[in-house]
Amino acid sequence: MKVERISRSPIEEIRRHIGVIQEAFKQALIPDRITIEYPRERRRYPDNLRGFIVFDKSRCISCFRCAQICPANAIQMNYFENFYPGVDYTKCIFCHFCIESCPTGALASSALHDMAFKSLEEMKVKANQMMRLPQMIREDVQSVEYRVTKKEWKLVRSSELEDIKVLRVIPKIKPKRAFCEEPESCLGCRQCMEVCPHEAIVMERCEITLEGQVIGKGCVLKITERCVGCGLCVRQCPMKILSLREVE
Repeated sequence: MKVERISRSPIEEIRRHIGVIQEAFKQALIPDRITIEYPRERRRYPDNLRGFIVFDKSRCISCFRCAQICPANAIQMNYFENFYPGVDYTKCIFCHFCIESCPTGALASSALHDMAFKSLEEMKVKANQMMRLPQMIREDVQSVEYRVTKKEWKLVRSSELEDIKVLRVIPKIKPKRAFCEEPESCLGCRQCMEVCPHEAIVMERCEITLEGQVIGKGCVLKITERCVGCGLCVRQCPMKILSLREVE
């Protein structure tokens, strides 16, 4: 294969070199690159960014919904004054189903996404570690934001630094409690009692009557005031006689 060399006149070569020098000066004075110089620069993310999960112990009712709905099995309920969730970030896929399913808004999302851990064990975060954002060593001196128009795509830099925000959405729902719709259909298997995290379900002894006469003794299901409406018993009941009702 024969390669032909492109021949240019001396004037064209000089113009070409001058153009390269002009472009270099332009990029040095007014750069139009879209590369973020992390960590000296930090990108502005939307408020609904799925980042580090923050936990509010005062709102948690230990309903276990977050642990059950997690598709990656990244949430484990650990006992810390009560049963509270902990997140294993070696498994977490940041879908935030746990936040969306929380009935009281005890879990919230933050804009912190660039976390660093020294070991895999440190990535298993307990509930007491989720009550506040991790300590940060910030090196950014300015924030940047992508702006896309019909004609161009550019990066806008600003010297104003933003704090890490925590987005907490409190669901507007009424409290619920479990109720037994058909007590006479209860098998007495006690599966609801075993799965209840608050020991709100008890079996009380009662007398079995037929045509006004006592023919024996049995047990009746009773749900106490300790019920928080988590719904675990409803899903566990083999006879499907338990349901959740809104209470005032």
